Amino acid sequence: ATDGGVESATGGTDSADLDPDAYDPVDVFPGGDLDLREGADSCYKCTSCDTSCPVAEVDEEFPGPKFQGPEQWRLKRKDDHDIDESITSCSNCMRCDDACPSSVPLSQMHNEARGQFVEEQMEKLSREYIRNRILSNYRFFADIASKVPRLANAATKIPGAMTLGEKLLGVTSEREFPEFATQTFREWWRERGGAQIEDPDKRVAYFHGCYSNYNTPEVGKAMVRVYEHFGYEVMVPPQKCSGTPMFANGMLKDARRHAETNVENLIEAIGEGADVIASCTSCSLSLRQEYPELFDIHGIEDVSEHTFEALEYLRIREDLEGELADTELADERSFAYHAPCHARNQGLSRQAVETFRDVEGVEMEDVGDSCSGISGTYGWKEEKYEKSMEIGAEMFEHMEDADGDVGMTECPTCAMQMEHGTGYEIEHPLQLLEDTVV
Repeated sequence: ATDGGVESATGGTDSADLDPDAYDPVDVFPGGDLDLREGADSCYKCTSCDTSCPVAEVDEEFPGPKFQGPEQWRLKRKDDHDIDESITSCSNCMRCDDACPSSVPLSQMHNEARGQFVEEQMEKLSREYIRNRILSNYRFFADIASKVPRLANAATKIPGAMTLGEKLLGVTSEREFPEFATQTFREWWRERGGAQIEDPDKRVAYFHGCYSNYNTPEVGKAMVRVYEHFGYEVMVPPQKCSGTPMFANGMLKDARRHAETNVENLIEAIGEGADVIASCTSCSLSLRQEYPELFDIHGIEDVSEHTFEALEYLRIREDLEGELADTELADERSFAYHAPCHARNQGLSRQAVETFRDVEGVEMEDVGDSCSGISGTYGWKEEKYEKSMEIGAEMFEHMEDADGDVGMTECPTCAMQMEHGTGYEIEHPLQLLEDTVV
């Protein structure tokens, strides 16, 4: 017996074997779709996540990832506990995942807590909710704008238009709205007649994402040309948004609807022998990590296992080093490279620097491991704009000190922030690879 007079679960002090009939398990958390007890209990409060958080560094009122993750879930032992409103200040950069020595699923906890807060506690007619819903569903509005791109681009440049947007919706007027391409990537794809190479043994399904389709189709075109140079048959299946901006704003129902379409179409491509390739590191991270963490959809694990970032895949499957060994860029160019947070989460922080370091005529300088600060929709919110610029200040400084006057990154919103903070032209590594090998 124990000191309290209750029979020991091990059958006594001399017994090493657990007797499951000797005790009753206690459910300390209310039931739900996601049970994160194990992850919460793995946290031993070392605060590594807090010290790595770029938001906590500039926002004294933000309690940090440790509170937003494990402590939120511990507090859910109390039936009357609500999710703390500060969860909406998390930018979803996911740097805390890398920092944690105990592999606590911090970003998964943040996503679930944010989703619960938005669903159960946020006023659906509030300006914040409407603004966040619009930002999260960028694809919907971009699809409309792409039908009349010149008109849409002109409308955003009308004097006072952005100021009006700030007053009505809380979207910052400090930024210039990205221009819509006069021809989307998918329109270009159809016009060229689709794939130019057929090879059932060497296929990839391109997940282009929203931005490469509506705003920077040159990135998608570079991806296609580079992959065809290496003999791949490129497939472009029907797709919706990866869900990244929806995760960041707690719109999990929206994200699930998009995920169901994406998984269905990508699974079909995988069944035809293709691997999934994304040119945006946030898209590849969403398909690889956030989908299986948050959704139970048939085929979702297969999509996760077959998804790669575009440059990563070529570095794995092709002799890219040998291909580039004897190449030379016609005009010498210097680049200031920034690795997105979502590239770091996938172990891809040095891939561009390593890929081009021996190419004649190319100088690639890594501008450090700081966050760009924009974190997708975070830096587009009026109340977060100044904080996003404070976070990005270190990156801006390193870029200005670099020899290069062209920026480079795999993330389209990081590219926005880099251009906004420095005035540099920004390219994707696939565009440089196209210039080098095609």
